[in-house]
Amino acid sequence: MPEDKLHSSRITQEVEDRGRICILKKHSSSRRSARSEFEKLKKEVEPQRKGDTMKKTTWTFATFTLALCALLALAACSKKENTEQSSNTSAEQQAQPAAPATPIDPATVATVNGTVKFDGTAPKAAKIDMSQDPGCKGTNEAETLVVSGGDLANVFVYVKDGLGSRTFDTPKDPVVLEQKGCQYHPHVLGVMTGQTVDIKNTDPTTHNIHPTPKDNREWNESQPPSSADIQKTFAREEIMLPVKCNQHPWMKMYVNVVKSPFYAVTDKSGKYEIKGLPPGDYTIAFVHEKLGEQDQKVTVAAKETKTVDQSFKAGGE
Repeated sequence: MPEDKLHSSRITQEVEDRGRICILKKHSSSRRSARSEFEKLKKEVEPQRKGDTMKKTTWTFATFTLALCALLALAACSKKENTEQSSNTSAEQQAQPAAPATPIDPATVATVNGTVKFDGTAPKAAKIDMSQDPGCKGTNEAETLVVSGGDLANVFVYVKDGLGSRTFDTPKDPVVLEQKGCQYHPHVLGVMTGQTVDIKNTDPTTHNIHPTPKDNREWNESQPPSSADIQKTFAREEIMLPVKCNQHPWMKMYVNVVKSPFYAVTDKSGKYEIKGLPPGDYTIAFVHEKLGEQDQKVTVAAKETKTVDQSFKAGGE
């Protein structure tokens, strides 16, 4: 091989080797490092050029190759640097702790309470045939519509709007969902995002808990009799999230996941109470699994207790 081409080949190989070094070195992947490699190599090659007899075109080709390889190394190093920075940023964002709870002055908190009524004649609760499983004993009635003396039970009541950007601590104590008499207790449950739901089976038969959410993760888990409790959480807000039992098709209940502690479920007398509200203007939502949702605007002053009643008609009116 002619001497000038051999010399050019050596220069090109050296540049490529240094480019690879720049790419592989974890702590030398910045633009400054790549430029430094280029300048250093240029200084080393320049004296050799002066004493050589290579043709001008050959040297031009070698210089072009040198610049091209250096630029490729720079681009690769820059890409690696940006990727590392992006990864670090993502990791830092994931590692950030949850925002602290917004403080509420306990001396100013208000209360909203009331009664929810059913307007009309409620149908009788349907009897459930549980004979398919000998472990399911006793009587059981559907809880789709529970009305007593016009009072409507199992209505989920919560502050739907008005809390703004306030944040709240996740309760450390779990809420309990029990399977007893081949029925879920309670039929309607409220829980905060991230709060533990402790699921118990006190029946002498196996149950299969199966939430079917729209916004949370779906899961399906069996729980034999006398087995350990199952503990689950829900990450996202979701109202009237249905839960069924794959073993017993009549077993149904609803979990309501909210971001604040300001919620309640009406009891058999249709009553509810929400305590600890900071003064302000709010939208209170009343939600029933069959009758739909009704909303009311309410303003509460410091230390005020305000009664907000609501009624539902057949068909959700």
